[in-house]
Amino acid sequence: MLNILKSWLKNSLMGILLLTIFLGVNTATWTPPSHAALPSGNAITEGKALLRYALPIDNKPVRRLQGSLEDISTQLRANRRWGAISSDLKTASRILDRPDQILASIPEERQPQAETWINQLKSGVDSLQAAVQVKDKQQILEGRNQLLDLVTQLEESMVTGFPFEVPAEYSNLPQLKGRATVAFKTNKGDLTVVVDGYSAPVTAGNFVDLVQRGFYDSLQFTRSEESYVLQTGDPAGKEEGFIDPKTGQYRAIPLEILVEGDKEPTYGITLEEAGRYLDMPVLPFSSFGALAMARPEAEVNGGSSQFFFFLFEPELTPAGRNLLDGRYAVFGYLIDGKEILDKLKQGDKIESATVIQGIENLVQPSGA
Repeated sequence: MLNILKSWLKNSLMGILLLTIFLGVNTATWTPPSHAALPSGNAITEGKALLRYALPIDNKPVRRLQGSLEDISTQLRANRRWGAISSDLKTASRILDRPDQILASIPEERQPQAETWINQLKSGVDSLQAAVQVKDKQQILEGRNQLLDLVTQLEESMVTGFPFEVPAEYSNLPQLKGRATVAFKTNKGDLTVVVDGYSAPVTAGNFVDLVQRGFYDSLQFTRSEESYVLQTGDPAGKEEGFIDPKTGQYRAIPLEILVEGDKEPTYGITLEEAGRYLDMPVLPFSSFGALAMARPEAEVNGGSSQFFFFLFEPELTPAGRNLLDGRYAVFGYLIDGKEILDKLKQGDKIESATVIQGIENLVQPSGA
């Protein structure tokens, strides 16, 4: 079985503190530049939000709209700061009053649908403002989530084409040129994940291809460490990864990490080895249920079929700066089934895995 974490990871908090002192970085307030729409010091720990920020778009108004709506849950947790929530909604309303600024980034043929979403957002913001007046926390949370789903659709409609060329040396591997949603049925319940080919096309493409092949059906979770990882993908027999039936060879997947501000991923090297200690991945280990590729400890390009869910524990692996970011490749996030993931342990089983959306984005190697 692949060993994804060294024993020193159990002392990761001390390591992070030492690294912080050495680099002079304040982990409690550090915020990536692209997350500047959020209040300073609030690391993003929601998978759906991380996926929104990872989209390859450049529209400041829609990002401000997203940030204002996401901030609502932060204010509700902070002793229900109703005045701050009202301010967030006023900001959202002002942005929606200028729909032309959002529509400017959306292709003309998609604009009629986008206008419908904007009108739904306006109506939803008005409803939330009324809920704030009566301090209905549950209605506000549910409404906020519905509005952010609409924002996601708006932002996804801004994406045109694929943002970069994958190096030719990986043309023999499946690639995901976009996103896909995968549903897992386990013996304890259902999980739903979104995998992000915009940030990790080779890693995500390999995963979606294996799901399509039924590779993960009936596989057990082979490793479970509380507050760390839940791992699977080790097939029966002596092999520890996927053997391509066409070649008879182990399909090896390179380490693939897209860094904030870069135009394309870095391949085949950890960020630490590259000397990029302060750089943050677009897909960080800061959410419960982050989906990442496992690999042999000493083989940075040795991943294949095994993957793990990261069981985010902020005291051990703080969001925004930890010892996993840049060492292992995140390629998606859990978006539904957190309570189920929390129950799964070593020996539990994936009954089936199915691509329920985005299979058209999977590009197979020519001749495959």
